[in-house]
Amino acid sequence: MPMKRVPSRFQPFLWSKSVEKIERDKDKIYIIHQILSYGDLKELRLLFQIYDRKEIRNVFLRFPKKIYQPSVFFFVKNHILGLKNKRLRERNYVKTLF
Repeated sequence: MPMKRVPSRFQPFLWSKSVEKIERDKDKIYIIHQILSYGDLKELRLLFQIYDRKEIRNVFLRFPKKIYQPSVFFFVKNHILGLKNKRLRERNYVKTLF
């Protein structure tokens, strides 16, 4: 059964809002990308308790965010979400470092 609230342990990764003010459904694009990009394995497990795999994959594919390091993007895409054979525009996800 999915969790209804956003766990307080997500706060370090959701720096633009307090977790008490974040809404699970309304803010799911922000939550999913922040945890996929910056969370560790504990946070990833919790993310999959809040949202099901299909919903996480859907957000990742339909609402790309340019916040990922290249290695994180490929790890999330290929291993966490199982999208190894899916061609995605890396430039829509990977932030440019200067």
